[in-house]
Amino acid sequence: MGNKAVVSVYLIISLCAAIFVTRGVAQIQNPQANPGLFPPGLVPVDLVKCWSSLFNVQGCVLAISNSFLSGNFENVEAACCKVFSTLDANCWPQMFPLNPFFPPLLKDNCARIVPNSPAHN
Repeated sequence: MGNKAVVSVYLIISLCAAIFVTRGVAQIQNPQANPGLFPPGLVPVDLVKCWSSLFNVQGCVLAISNSFLSGNFENVEAACCKVFSTLDANCWPQMFPLNPFFPPLLKDNCARIVPNSPAHN
């Protein structure tokens, strides 16, 4: 019985310490600030920046997600196509890592919906 009581007290003290100890503030470092960390041209793309413009158009992310899963581009509207056509091509591999062929297909489809948008070259 004494051994269980010691273990229980130890667990309660550990739990209290874990709850009441203030966590340190983690600092996010900019990859460009660390020379040599990433080779030139391989600096990670900010995914939040890539996706943010698509989230500004209502239903755009859902339409693109449905197109990605089904291969059907009918539900992607002109406003969404305009925004997608303006995305930096460096965002595409990070946004769609499982299917590198999807972004060019969507961009070509958007070129048909929005006549002034450039097709994938």
